[in-house]
Amino acid sequence: MKNNKVIVFVLVTALAIFLSTYQMDAYISRPGGAYELSPFVEVQGGDEDDEGTLSLMTITMMNATPSLYLFSMFQDGYKILQPEQVRSPHESEEEYNVRQLKLMSDSQVNALKVAFEKAEMPYELNNNGVFVLNVLEGGAAEDVLQPGDRVVSIDQQEFSDMQEFVNYLSGKEAGEQVEVVFEREDREITETIELSPLPLEPERAGLGISFVEDKNITTEPDVTINSEQIGGPSAGLMFTLEILNQLLEEDITKGYDIAGTGTMESNGEVGRIGGIDQKVIAADTEDIEIFFAPDDLTEGTTESNYELAVETAENIDTEMEIVPVKTIDDALDYLESLSPK
Repeated sequence: MKNNKVIVFVLVTALAIFLSTYQMDAYISRPGGAYELSPFVEVQGGDEDDEGTLSLMTITMMNATPSLYLFSMFQDGYKILQPEQVRSPHESEEEYNVRQLKLMSDSQVNALKVAFEKAEMPYELNNNGVFVLNVLEGGAAEDVLQPGDRVVSIDQQEFSDMQEFVNYLSGKEAGEQVEVVFEREDREITETIELSPLPLEPERAGLGISFVEDKNITTEPDVTINSEQIGGPSAGLMFTLEILNQLLEEDITKGYDIAGTGTMESNGEVGRIGGIDQKVIAADTEDIEIFFAPDDLTEGTTESNYELAVETAENIDTEMEIVPVKTIDDALDYLESLSPK
């Protein structure tokens, strides 16, 4: 009898460990938190006497376990996501993380550009080459390049934009060799790569990588942004407002606790993001008073971020004000109209 109890205990323990630790091929997302941006952004000599706050919103993403999967089915604000809803089928977990950090970096470049334009202060955009997002299996560069590498030149030719890079390689054929200079972790490396048919487009030859332009921006005064491991472009709007708030002597928050979400395009447009309902829930939990939401409808969508944010706010019965924004000017015009708190 005693042995039977021991066996049952071991089996129950093993089952509990399995349910709580086994990694399923799915993800769970839930409301994250509000991160005040002033500790992340430092404008040299900038204004630091503001009474209100500007915060970015996050979503927490977790690998699903059986117990977490079941819990999420009955928990408000939790979502079960299949891998293809999170990352490309040709993208590894490492490549996904690299892409998210790159998107955050690019959103900061746009935020700085737009903020300095609004403040009428000088800046300069610089091209650093091509940033490797992922390396396709079976491609010419599979054993040479890695996600996060920066291609500086090919055959001693540098490229001012991504199209020049594409045009140069499009004139090559499979079997031709090219000299590739790239940077990895502050080291410059030179390798000769033999071009081969692209895994997804065998009629064309190339390196077999996906990539984006790699740009940085220099400003006067200097701005330091420490975003640590926060990934994705959705904080672009709020970074823009925080930079501008430190550049200007006035407190654009008027003393309110403000959060929001939305990408920042280089022309000042605010773009659509995912998970806005979860961010509204998180903002309410953090006692945010005003929430900026992208007011857009893109192809294939029937509801704007703003409409979903309003619907979520009504469902959770929050007093938080949801404000629609299409551009940075919409956000600034709203803040200008606020009476000081």
